[in-house]
Amino acid sequence: MAETMKGLKRTHRCGELSAANIGETVTVMGWVQKQRNKGGIIFVDLRDRAGILQVIFEEAECGAENFEKAEKLRSEFVAAVTGRVEKRAAAANENLATGEIEVRALQVRILSEAETPPFPIEADSRTKEELRLKYRYLDLRRPDLQKNLILRSKIATTIRTFLSEEGFLEIETPILNKSTPEGARDYLVPSRVHPGTFYALPQSPQIFKQLLMCSGYDRYFQVAKCFRDEDLRADRQPEFTQIDLEMSFVDVDDVIDATERMVARVCKEAIGLEVALPLKRMTWDEAMNRFGSDKPDTRFDMELTDVSDIVKDCGFGVFTSALEAGGSVRGINVKGQAEMPRKKIDALVEFAKGYGAKGLAYLSVLPDGSYKSSFAKFMTEEELKALVKAMAGEPGDLLLFAADKLKLVWSVLGALRIEIARQLDLIDDNKFNFLWVTEFPQFEWSEEEERYVAMHHPFTMPMEEDLALLETEPGKVRAKAYDIVLNGVELGGGSVRIFQSDVQERMFEALGFTKEKAHEQFGFLLDAFKYGVPPHAGLAIGFDRFVMLLVKADNIREVIAFPKVKDASCLMSDAPNLVDEKQLEELHLRITE
Repeated sequence: MAETMKGLKRTHRCGELSAANIGETVTVMGWVQKQRNKGGIIFVDLRDRAGILQVIFEEAECGAENFEKAEKLRSEFVAAVTGRVEKRAAAANENLATGEIEVRALQVRILSEAETPPFPIEADSRTKEELRLKYRYLDLRRPDLQKNLILRSKIATTIRTFLSEEGFLEIETPILNKSTPEGARDYLVPSRVHPGTFYALPQSPQIFKQLLMCSGYDRYFQVAKCFRDEDLRADRQPEFTQIDLEMSFVDVDDVIDATERMVARVCKEAIGLEVALPLKRMTWDEAMNRFGSDKPDTRFDMELTDVSDIVKDCGFGVFTSALEAGGSVRGINVKGQAEMPRKKIDALVEFAKGYGAKGLAYLSVLPDGSYKSSFAKFMTEEELKALVKAMAGEPGDLLLFAADKLKLVWSVLGALRIEIARQLDLIDDNKFNFLWVTEFPQFEWSEEEERYVAMHHPFTMPMEEDLALLETEPGKVRAKAYDIVLNGVELGGGSVRIFQSDVQERMFEALGFTKEKAHEQFGFLLDAFKYGVPPHAGLAIGFDRFVMLLVKADNIREVIAFPKVKDASCLMSDAPNLVDEKQLEELHLRITE
């Protein structure tokens, strides 16, 4: 029978007690991890968010009534225990923070009984994730998940403290917004009061934070909830949190400096990691050419090499036809893997095809200096030697090549170097390699829409020296945009914003917007720009991703209390779900087959 607390007050959390408390009478409350009845003495491991504490019940000390209650304790019962802290009678348990001590119980109250949980409440659970997410309220009791969420809270506090010290103001922006179709799909919310119209949940606070700069708030930040209706991955959720900031009267270096110092403070206070500042920077062009990615993982080598000039006149049609079509031939050197089994090479070819490649060409430089290759018969000995030299190939190396449009070659080899590094265990999980990628292209060509679209968003300032190219060669315009990358993951990004109305109009024209359409979508921002707007710039960091990387989790769901799964549903609450017909009527909606 469950009891009430009857005025009992908790004095300590379980994991907070230590040898310094020996001799004190304390009251702890928590969940029973396990109970062991040794006949005449009962051992109970009591758990709360701070850790696990061993409690001992002996009838001579706690009395028959309390001993009987202790006998009834089972896994996940909630109990309150008053007792005396003592040095542990047996050898200390080095696996517990409280391993030097135990509490000798004087009184126990069973505050809540529990059914047997569907899986063990323990760290490093091997239970299928689907079952854990269905019972997420139980999963969240696991020590490793609690540790992640406690650290997440600490990081949020550190960020708020740092930005407040730097003169930033925390200001909330609206959740119910106007839809602006540029970018990812919006989540739409129908209006009851305005039939047939919809709000959109924010993909970011972008427009509103720029308006705050127009309004003179100078430095803004927000721990902002954002929403995107897009396909999910391990580091992506339909609703997510970002650390959003904006600054007035600044340029690129000012935003980068503030962000770097914030990131360094977080790493130091959260996990004791010293981050050397300033962080490395590389341009987008350099990142793509060296790593095939605008978020390069620099914890290992295996960089891309352009061999187009070496093979342009060779007899291998795959290479020459790609070059004749305006493409590129590039390769990576997988050191020491010349004798990789053909079956594994074939698996890598299939992997590359998954990224759009028609295939992969390979050349093994065998230990005796001879070659084994898928294309050697089409090239002369001199051409092969020149190719191996260009790739810095040595006996024992495996050289892999992709030939196609440059964008596709980057994509294939960029993904392939990551896959091979994983397979060969080349990635040091204890490294935290930060870097900035700068000078992104202003535009990228959309095959689907047959027009240029903004690589970041329409308010990103072009590099001043490229402004003259906006109308004539938009594909060559670079943006004053910057991404911060950690271990091959885009941690966040931002840009200097356009603040001159004439440049903004030219930008919209380059994107194919008429003046009417631009005003229809962004009219209130453009109107605000008529009344004196300061130069401004900003950035947003994916908070969930940042925490995920710091705790070395494989999935963003491990650092979010109540996450969604791949189809954007919640296994615990069964959302999304059907609604009552009356609700639909009030919203002037009808579901069609």
